[in-house]
Amino acid sequence: MNRSNLALWLPLAIFAGLFALFVGRLLHPGDTVVASAFVGNPLPQFDLPAANVGRPGLSTAAFRTGRPKLLNVFASWCVPCAAEAPQLEALARAGVEVDGVAIHDQADDLARFLAANGNPYAAIGRDDARKVQLAIGSSGVPETYVIDGRGVIRYQHIGDIRPEDVPMLLDRVKAAGGGS
Repeated sequence: MNRSNLALWLPLAIFAGLFALFVGRLLHPGDTVVASAFVGNPLPQFDLPAANVGRPGLSTAAFRTGRPKLLNVFASWCVPCAAEAPQLEALARAGVEVDGVAIHDQADDLARFLAANGNPYAAIGRDDARKVQLAIGSSGVPETYVIDGRGVIRYQHIGDIRPEDVPMLLDRVKAAGGGS
């Protein structure tokens, strides 16, 4: 093959190779789940003031009661947080205690959010500086954690809870048991 033929076929070969790679990645995507480095570790020490009237603040001690709980990181300005509200209500009705950390929120905005979307929270702590959010490895809202009865993070759910996630979260809370 002479150089002029090679110059003609080389770009086509490169294009065909890139196209095959692209199609292969579309048909067989990689794992998109990011494993949290915080799962298996105890919650960091924190003591947050109450975020709204009618619910107490939140501290690390509240997660060392021997019963597993959910810790939901949310905000009134977060659209997916409103979308997951019915699922949090369903989890609470199923007997799961749900505590919340409100991120950079105003009391009036939070009260309106809870009035419009329901309030499944036993306690809501106010985290204006996002210190607790960052300390538990949360990068955004909403995120939900299964915490065992000793205050150890057992599972991190990134993003909003969808209806199909509820049975899985119930199973994870049950598996967290009393801290075992």
